[in-house]
Amino acid sequence: MAAVGSPERGRMHPHKFILWVGIGSIIMMFAGLTSAYIVRRNQANWLEFSLPAVFWYSTVVILFSSLTMHLALKAFKAREMPRYRLLVTITAGLGVLFAGLQVIGFLYLGGHGVQLTGQGSNPAASFILVITGLHALHVLGGVVALLVIFIRAYSSKVKSYNVSRIEIVGTYWHFVDILWVYLFIFFNLI
Repeated sequence: MAAVGSPERGRMHPHKFILWVGIGSIIMMFAGLTSAYIVRRNQANWLEFSLPAVFWYSTVVILFSSLTMHLALKAFKAREMPRYRLLVTITAGLGVLFAGLQVIGFLYLGGHGVQLTGQGSNPAASFILVITGLHALHVLGGVVALLVIFIRAYSSKVKSYNVSRIEIVGTYWHFVDILWVYLFIFFNLI
C-alpha cells in the first residue's frame, strides 16, 4: 500500500488566503484612487503644494514599525516571549504615533491655507485627504490587530505558540507600511 500524505500539507491557511484576497482588493482601490488623482491633476483649479515635513517623520516611524514587527515575529518563533511582548508593544505604539503624525500633518496643511474639505477646498487637498485617510483607517485596523495579539501575549491563559496569527498580522502590517511608502513617493513625485 502506498502511503497517503496529509491533504493539509502545502495548503495555505484559510485566514492567510483571505488576507491576500483583501490585500489585492486594497491594492486595486488605491490604484484606482491614485489613477484618478493623476487624471484630475491635469484639469483646471489644481492647487500645487508640498507635503509638510511631518509626513517624512511619519514615514520613518512606519518603516521602523515594520522592522519591530519583523523582529517580534522572529522573537515569537524563537519563543522569546518577553522580547516578543516588548516588540509588539513598540510596534503598536509606533502605529498610533504614525496616525497621530498624519493628523498633525493635516492640521498643519489646514493652518497654512490648504482647505481640505468643504466650500473653498481644492481637489488636490481633498484627494490627499481621502487617500491618506483611507490609508490611516487601514493602519488603525492594523493597530487593532496588534492590540489583539498584544493582549494575547500578556494573557496568562494563552500558552499556544501558533505562529499563524502573528504571521497574518505581520504580513498585513508590512503591507500597510509598503502602501504608505508608495503613497508618499507618489505624492512627492507626481
